[in-house]
Parts: sequence; C-alpha cells; structure tokens
Amino acid sequence: MSTFLTSCWIPTRDEARPEPPAPESLTYSLTLPAAPQSPAIARGVACLILRAHGLEDVAPAAELVAAELAACACRFTPTDEVYLALRYRDDALRVILYDGHPRHVNTRLSTACDSRRRDALATLAEVVRASQGDWGFGEVRQPGGGTRMWAVLPRAGAYRLPG
Repeated sequence: MSTFLTSCWIPTRDEARPEPPAPESLTYSLTLPAAPQSPAIARGVACLILRAHGLEDVAPAAELVAAELAACACRFTPTDEVYLALRYRDDALRVILYDGHPRHVNTRLSTACDSRRRDALATLAEVVRASQGDWGFGEVRQPGGGTRMWAVLPRAGAYRLPG
C-alpha cells in the first residue's frame, strides 16, 4: 500500500475566511489603456481595493482622484497605456498615475503644457485641498520618461468629505 502525499493546501474552516487585508498592506499597480473608459475603470478599481482594505472612509475622495488623474493621463499621453498605482502609507493614500507625455525642452511649450494639465486637474485640486492633502506632477525619472501625477489623501482629511 502506498501513501499519497499532496502539496495542495486544503484550508480548514477557520482558514477559509481570512481577515480582510489591513490598510497598511495596500499596494497595487495596474496598466490601463489610454482610452475613454479608463477613468471609470480606475474609479471602480480604487473603490474595490479601498473597500477590501477597510478604507471605505477614503473611498469617495480617492475614487474621484483616481478617475481625474486617469482622465488627464489619457488625454495627454502619446502612448497606448497609462499606469496607475495605489499605496497606503503613514495614514494616507497615495494615488499615482504615469503617462508617456515627455517634458518639453522649450520653456514656453513646457509652461503652456503645465498650465493645460493644471486646468485639467482643477476638480482634483479641490478634492485634495478639501482633504487637506497634496498633489502635483512632474517628469518621470525612470527610463522611458513621461509624466508622473500624484495625489496624497490623508485618511483623516478624506474622511470629512461628503460621500
């Protein structure tokens, strides 16, 4: 008679229902197409992730911020994709979007482009201000270049936003 061994893990009843992930373990990244539906996808993904990590209080502000950043990235990028990252550290959610739009060498073009990007992010600026957070954009320093846009939403400030 032979003994059958398996490397498959079979959860016990208690293990089958693990605790939800903690806010501090929130670190997600995904690539989105530079397409009209991507802001809605970014918003939906942010909602699911935040709720899974017990951050429902941050969700209303974060969903809007993710959608606004994705819309701006999709509008400005000359590439087919944009990159979304969500991180939770030091009691604040960081929403980061990378697009392929390089910095202009010409100062006037750079100033005009920055102004258009700032105008496109006017709603985001208001949400972040109301959340007592911070936001900005600048050149990506990694190979390939492009623009990095970010918003930091402190949990305490985002909690005060109407849902």
